[in-house]
Amino acid sequence: MELAPAPELKGFRRFAVEFLLFGIKEARACFFAGLFFVSIFVTPRAGLFGIPRYDLLLIIALGIQAWMIWTRLETLDELKAICLFHVIGFILEVFKTSSAIQSWAYPDFAYAKLLGVPLFSGFMYAAVGSYVIQAWRLLDVRVQHHPPYWMATLVALAIYANFFTHHYIGDYRWYIAALAIGLYARATVVFRPFDRDRRMPLILAFILIGFFIWLAENLSTFFAVWHYPNQIGAWSTVHLGKWSSWTLLVIMTFTIVASLKHIRERIHIPA
Repeated sequence: MELAPAPELKGFRRFAVEFLLFGIKEARACFFAGLFFVSIFVTPRAGLFGIPRYDLLLIIALGIQAWMIWTRLETLDELKAICLFHVIGFILEVFKTSSAIQSWAYPDFAYAKLLGVPLFSGFMYAAVGSYVIQAWRLLDVRVQHHPPYWMATLVALAIYANFFTHHYIGDYRWYIAALAIGLYARATVVFRPFDRDRRMPLILAFILIGFFIWLAENLSTFFAVWHYPNQIGAWSTVHLGKWSSWTLLVIMTFTIVASLKHIRERIHIPA
């Protein structure tokens, strides 16, 4: 990933090299998420060695996280942010799987279940945070024309609150999404796959990340890690509307990551 600059590269050759390096760095940024979701797919539903599947996934997730800290792939400050994602995600899981809501369910037995939710589930949200943190470092990400932090924080809080309140007072996600699009309309993410800066509208980056999370969710439900009510009889594709929910969750995740001290230095907020 650390190649010497090659200013002589032009045309298709430059495109091919940059595209390849971008893919490698993206794969590296997905290290935690990739290993964790591969573990989900290969772990038998009956578990291994007498350990239930959900408990085994918790052990694997903790092991991956500990290894990343030991090898300095993540710092302790970044681990704190990832733990925050875990807590935020777990609270949401408890609410969504409660008897009053029943948006989805974890049908299998596990010792490490709290309020009906296996403890490994928070790591699915932490995986998103880990990806954003790693991609920021590996692709030398900078953000231009980021909105003021207090505005971004209010939008992030509105996104999180709507995940709960839409069961009682209506779903306002599209209003919040419109507000987020307006807020980040001028924001541009600058990244470096190789030796030149490339640019992308920040809101487009949010949408693309949300799409790939939606694909991962389809795979997870296919392997019966959890079920939505319409998937109990037979598996079906997760509703496309979930893409918008994941995109909003990415915006919330990005806001939390942006508060890290070493990342704030790479964010430009116009006066």
